Amino acid sequence: MRVTRSIPGLRSLLPAPPLSTQPTARPAVLLGLAILLLALGQLSRRCHAAAGKGSDADQQAGQRDAAQRALMQGEIDEAVADAKRMAAIDPEDGEAYMILCRSYYAEEHADEASDACLDAAQALPHSSEARDWLGRAYGMKAERAGPFAGLTLALKVKAAFESAVAMDPQNGAAVNDLGEFYVDAPAILGGGVDRAMALANRVQAQLPQPAHRIRGLAEEQQKDYGKAEQEFRAAVAVANRPDAWADLGDFYRRRGQYDQAVNALNQCLALDQAKDASVVDAASLLIRMHREQELAEKSLREYLQSGARSDAAPVIRVRVMLGKLLASEGNRPGAKIEFDKALALASGYEPAKQALQSL
Repeated sequence: MRVTRSIPGLRSLLPAPPLSTQPTARPAVLLGLAILLLALGQLSRRCHAAAGKGSDADQQAGQRDAAQRALMQGEIDEAVADAKRMAAIDPEDGEAYMILCRSYYAEEHADEASDACLDAAQALPHSSEARDWLGRAYGMKAERAGPFAGLTLALKVKAAFESAVAMDPQNGAAVNDLGEFYVDAPAILGGGVDRAMALANRVQAQLPQPAHRIRGLAEEQQKDYGKAEQEFRAAVAVANRPDAWADLGDFYRRRGQYDQAVNALNQCLALDQAKDASVVDAASLLIRMHREQELAEKSLREYLQSGARSDAAPVIRVRVMLGKLLASEGNRPGAKIEFDKALALASGYEPAKQALQSL
């Protein structure tokens, strides 16, 4: 857009021409001054507009950071409210839909999660992360659907996970999700151990831990438990990470080898100095085996007090898990406190409501 307008638009700003026909510099000077003043006015308005846009962008960025922090801290009601405000300001804000997607998923609201995740995937067409979360949301919805709807949703799960991996072959979360789908889903839905093995081979060089994990799940599916154990141990050997130890412990739990499972989970807890989502995985497995309940409670509390909280282990779910553990030990007042804390963070969280009613 031009800064100045055409000369005819300026004529009302000019004085009447002098009576003398003698050439004079005055009209030219005034015309130049008028043009300059108008140009400065236009520029000033543009600067104010740009400043306003910058202020709006800064405000949106600040709100996005606040919503992200709320999500990580498990403050689901706040995260949802912030993300909705962001989306109202900018209906094409993909990050706002991602926060909604992940918040609803943490709250186990399958319909809302799948809708928000779809919005995120459409607003962020090249985002592997958005496709991965869409697959997860469809998976949650499929678990609660009837056979026919579940079949349709399962195909959407596959498509979303495959798209996520195609967009970013080094997205370890998406690779793990797709690998699990291939292992668990029947061939009619596009699953199969052969597909899982092929995926593991494809990512082996860049993502050795997920590759070994997928092979372990595939070998276990084929009931070759010796090879499965070797793969899970190979995943541990790659980097000695807490999550790999938790996977090994879970394998032993499924096999009924509880002593070995407890040993592996103790390794997980000892390694996880950050007290992140892996300690929650370990604690949940100990609870399921009815082993080391005091250690499980301690681990859950450490997670809740840590700075490593995230939606990988939503705080509201951990609160309910801890509350149920306390209730099983006869500590009903303590359990009620945890359930109430979960509902204070996510007022619509049904598992917390149900747990509170069951006390």
